[in-house]
Amino acid sequence: MGKSKKEVDLMLSSYACKNEEAIRFKEEKKDPYRTDFFRDIDRILYSLSYTRYADKTQVFSFNEDDHITKRMVHVQLVSKIARTIGRNLQLNEDLIEAAALGHDLGHVPFGHIGERILNEISLENEEGYFNHNIESVRVLMNLEQKGQGRNLTLQVLDAIMCHNGELPLNEYRPINKTKEEFLKEYYTSYTDKELLKKLRPMTLEGCVVRVSDIIAYIGKDVEDAIRLGVIKKEQLPKTITKLLGDNNKNIVNTFVSDIIKNSQGKPYIKMSKPIFNALQELKKFNTEHIYKKANTKEDIQKYETMFRTLFLKYKTDILTNNQKSEIIEKFLSEMTEEYLKTTTINRKIIDFIAGMTDDYMKKCYLDLYK
Repeated sequence: MGKSKKEVDLMLSSYACKNEEAIRFKEEKKDPYRTDFFRDIDRILYSLSYTRYADKTQVFSFNEDDHITKRMVHVQLVSKIARTIGRNLQLNEDLIEAAALGHDLGHVPFGHIGERILNEISLENEEGYFNHNIESVRVLMNLEQKGQGRNLTLQVLDAIMCHNGELPLNEYRPINKTKEEFLKEYYTSYTDKELLKKLRPMTLEGCVVRVSDIIAYIGKDVEDAIRLGVIKKEQLPKTITKLLGDNNKNIVNTFVSDIIKNSQGKPYIKMSKPIFNALQELKKFNTEHIYKKANTKEDIQKYETMFRTLFLKYKTDILTNNQKSEIIEKFLSEMTEEYLKTTTINRKIIDFIAGMTDDYMKKCYLDLYK
């Protein structure tokens, strides 16, 4: 027989989030076989937004090579890396996996370039700042299941909201939160630009997912860039490769081993100073030699035209009640009355565009000129 939920909790570290501590915003009948966090994994895996990961940019859009990382692969790598760390630190792997698989559900077409463009559009239309981690939470709380949401646990939603791997820290310490404190951070993020830099997870598991996000992409982006001829392996600084290795396998193993060694039996997640410094140096290298070169000025202008053209088109369609419009036919017609009544026109359009895959956005744009 398998272990009971209480027996599983007894095997966890004293710093781990126990299954019995799981909090939902709406009370539900307990599942006899699955913990709350395990149920969250299933809810994310079976969501429509998870399926769309398969055609969303990680770094490089519209290339001919089928072996270049898409968002779907990235979240699976984050999950595997985070669970490896979590298992060795005796943390709650179900909470870790749910947060890892759901952390990028709010990512928009064309990766961070698309996110930047949609943020500008959101601000121009008085909808506040757009950040993919916040949109990931919105997807799970307000958009999935035709506007009903998935009723995930507070701990998983918080780990997703606080996952931002773009802001690496040498040490991650969880901060206890109530439902009300989580919601305050969530809503404030739309008006406070600086809040994103201050967000900290409420669980050690959330800290593991956050650090695993950057571990999952930092070396993989290098390999993708080499494969596409954007950089050559010889360009990697020796100061980095000496400590981390010169391929993704060694880079991941170095980070994971260092974190486990420095976090064992501790109420925080930490890297040694030399490894953290190498991480910062590699991130700086990637920014200069990969991320700034992943899209040409012409590509960025093309994406901006697509975003802005579709935004204006859908606004006109909603105002004129164009029932043949993609946003009405494929999105709004399926949403709950509560969503339709309580959501502004601009936010509805942002939600729809943010959820698009790369190919779907391209199709919708090209259809305008048929």
